Amino acid sequence: MFFFDAFPWYNVLVWLIVLGVLLGLNEWVRLSKRASIGLFVVLPVLLTVVWYVNRDNEITSWFTWIKVYSALAGSLIYMGIRYRSYHKKYSWFVFLVPGILAINIIEAVIREFQVGWQGFEGMVDGMYYISGNWNYLNAFAGLINLFLICGWVGIYATKGKRKDMIWPDQTRLFIIAYGVWNIAYVYSCAPGNAFYSGFGLNIAATLPALLWAKGTWMQARAHTLSFWMIWVMTFPYFFATGSAFNVSVSYNPTANWILASISLTLNIILAVWQVYRIVTYQLNPLKDELWKANQDKDSEPNLVAAG
Repeated sequence: MFFFDAFPWYNVLVWLIVLGVLLGLNEWVRLSKRASIGLFVVLPVLLTVVWYVNRDNEITSWFTWIKVYSALAGSLIYMGIRYRSYHKKYSWFVFLVPGILAINIIEAVIREFQVGWQGFEGMVDGMYYISGNWNYLNAFAGLINLFLICGWVGIYATKGKRKDMIWPDQTRLFIIAYGVWNIAYVYSCAPGNAFYSGFGLNIAATLPALLWAKGTWMQARAHTLSFWMIWVMTFPYFFATGSAFNVSVSYNPTANWILASISLTLNIILAVWQVYRIVTYQLNPLKDELWKANQDKDSEPNLVAAG
């Protein structure tokens, strides 16, 4: 295979199980407040003791620690909107939503620059790395994606059986551009987990947002990332190099270049489209919903709108 080394059939089965579990847990917390509290509050508090005791393993780096708690912070912030309507009670609360997304992107961009700048080659943090200028290319794609976060003024909570946080301006084009960027990032900066946390994790958040729970991508992304990071912190060697469940990337520089190039291209396209709408409709990306404005006069947003 071009992007990955050859792997046995049961790795595909494990990948499907991982995807199914992430999708199932996300649907469970959408339905249950108790499940949300249990998985995002109680379980992490209990497991923090385990993580601290096992902190000297060679898999969990500074990035892993930051990632698990930032993902959980996002899930908790979104619970404040879903169950407590804090975005209505406190005008500043809604800014935490794009804030946590921005922090997660910044974390990854810093790591991407670190891998490129320090020239990671060989075993680092329990994974085998290669580095190159593709790290900088994808880091710039991440920075573009960071500045394209918009429309948080339109965030709201649904009523009914499923309590969701809806972010209408999270469009298909943004979701796909972010997803490809994140896959390229994981492929270069966490190659030991790229098969699962790159492709599987991103698909788990994307499928609901595109098919049956439109507008919930940000919520699903935080949920599924929280579940994944809890697993990685608790069982750091489960998918690590040497494990029967590990799928190795091909370590082909061309594969890294292709993913980084597609990532940058998609984010540039997204940037051009957003600038077009801002200029055409005289919008303020900090106050207006870019993809909702003037839809009655413009049929194009239907090609990319989240819902």
